[in-house]
Amino acid sequence: MLRRLHPEQPESFAFTDANLAWAEGQISKYPEGRQASAVIPLLWRAQEQEGWLSQRAIETVGEMLGLAYIRVLEVATFYFMFQLAPVGSVAHVQICGTTTCMICGAEDLMAVCKDKIAPNAHMVSADGKFSWEEVECLGSCANAPMAQIGKDYYEDLTAEKLAGILDELAAGTVPVPGSQNGRYSSEPLGGAVVLTEHVEGRAQYNASVDLATRIGDTVKRIDGTEVPLRTPWRDRRDEKGDAAPDVHTPKLSGGATADETGVDKREAPVDNAAKVESPADDGTS
Repeated sequence: MLRRLHPEQPESFAFTDANLAWAEGQISKYPEGRQASAVIPLLWRAQEQEGWLSQRAIETVGEMLGLAYIRVLEVATFYFMFQLAPVGSVAHVQICGTTTCMICGAEDLMAVCKDKIAPNAHMVSADGKFSWEEVECLGSCANAPMAQIGKDYYEDLTAEKLAGILDELAAGTVPVPGSQNGRYSSEPLGGAVVLTEHVEGRAQYNASVDLATRIGDTVKRIDGTEVPLRTPWRDRRDEKGDAAPDVHTPKLSGGATADETGVDKREAPVDNAAKVESPADDGTS
């Protein structure tokens, strides 16, 4: 499928201050000269901020990483998760159309999108609030049919339930994501049949839904202020920061030599007590 930049482009793009700090934190993960490794995270954050990737957003990422624009464009056009055209201001709806969802009613969900949003995928609705597309498997086959709306999954859908969700979103409320037929996660509809001892006293929502409801970012454009900036891989001892290195932070080499790949060539210490003795040579080999 040929993917091109949208013919109508904004004149400028800039990360919010918080998103810029987040992007610089991602770049700091990589050694000098390897900043290109951050291209996907930065493109994704630009899309989370604006809803789609404009030409100026792609160019801005290239400038931040010291990459030719074409290199960043190659990434943006290769991965279908990147939207190259404007999307709805409220939500972009992705309907899973792969086998399990298809046999469980995905076509009915797409019919709702065609009726309530636009007749064709990647078209923005007349009021500018919604857009939609069919996507490949989103990995929630046990809860088919399902859709990803913004950043979260809405599962066990029917045409009526999806229509109601769109109406709520249009009215300015965000329905709780997850299963829409009462299931906690992906257990049988009648209730859990294994690990039942964990049912009593569990949280109101499963971990994914709980995170979505606490942060409140299901269909929100991300400006970087939603959660504290965390860059635990940085050495933050000499500066104030919101996240101190944790116990899993890689230790600095202390000036030890490394080859051109950056791999520390020092030998690991040998534990003689754990060393296994080789069998004596009895001359039979």
